[in-house]
Amino acid sequence: MDRSDPAAPAIRVGGDLAFTTAAPLRTEVERLLSETPRTLVLDFRDLLFIDSTGLSVIVHAWRDGQQGGTVIQLRETPRFLATILDMTGVTGLLSGRQPDDRSERHAPGPSARV
Repeated sequence: MDRSDPAAPAIRVGGDLAFTTAAPLRTEVERLLSETPRTLVLDFRDLLFIDSTGLSVIVHAWRDGQQGGTVIQLRETPRFLATILDMTGVTGLLSGRQPDDRSERHAPGPSARV
């Protein structure tokens, strides 16, 4: 962990962030968010793998940060993580973008039933 900037502490996440390994990160995120920094940085430069549990840690950090006024910033996201975040819509959450009703909706295909 890097506390060189008290307003934006950073947690370096490495290896696998999965069901069996996510709990310590979730605990550390909760602890730091309780101190209400302006920004909490999650540095993923050493991340090798992430599953849905790891992704949920990021989403919960964002939600809890929103409630306490802390911005969650991701740093050094590997390409595979950036792709997952984009596909799941998490990138939009983190950037604060709100989907535009017209541009983000897709018309139902021919086999869709309404």
